[in-house]
Amino acid sequence: MAIAPNLYEHTLVRYTDPLHATELLRQYRPYLEMIPSLRRPQESLIPIPLPIAHLQIPAATTTNQRPQVKSVMVPCDLVFVMCDPEWKVKTDIELLVFIHRPGESFTELLTRWRQSQVLLSRSYSWDMPLLHRNVFSEGANRQFPLFVLFQETLAVIKRGLKAAHLPYVVDTTILKEQPSSGTKLMTGSSESTE
Repeated sequence: MAIAPNLYEHTLVRYTDPLHATELLRQYRPYLEMIPSLRRPQESLIPIPLPIAHLQIPAATTTNQRPQVKSVMVPCDLVFVMCDPEWKVKTDIELLVFIHRPGESFTELLTRWRQSQVLLSRSYSWDMPLLHRNVFSEGANRQFPLFVLFQETLAVIKRGLKAAHLPYVVDTTILKEQPSSGTKLMTGSSESTE
């Protein structure tokens, strides 16, 4: 069964909210434990949907120019930036979330993670959301991936991620048409690998 485009959209919107992002990370406990304060998720976890990174391009060795900055869209769906709620500073941990897109194969999904690794292998900073512009956003030394799959995701993709030892959760958020109120988002249980 194919993944409906509106399921992808609703999942991206849902996990852009820090409270729902915490729910997502509860499905994969090692990442949940990386959040600086579970009592203050709004201040401890900053989600950046469809993130933009400002890459530092070294100056040519023959000139006295300063390094240039190139802005690129990182091919993940969300970045969760961890932030110390007391000091308002970013920690050294970032989670890159890859939501399985409609029609996306295992190779395409894995390629997005690999492209993200290559892009973030140099000095960079994040284009932070307006609410968190004051947070120092220099790149982290440790980026961890999390793949969000659906019940409709092909078993070969789940097997491939498991074989590559990449963490994933199966999100069972489903859309049901309500005759009186339109589309409603319902959440069920999920599956995780540890």
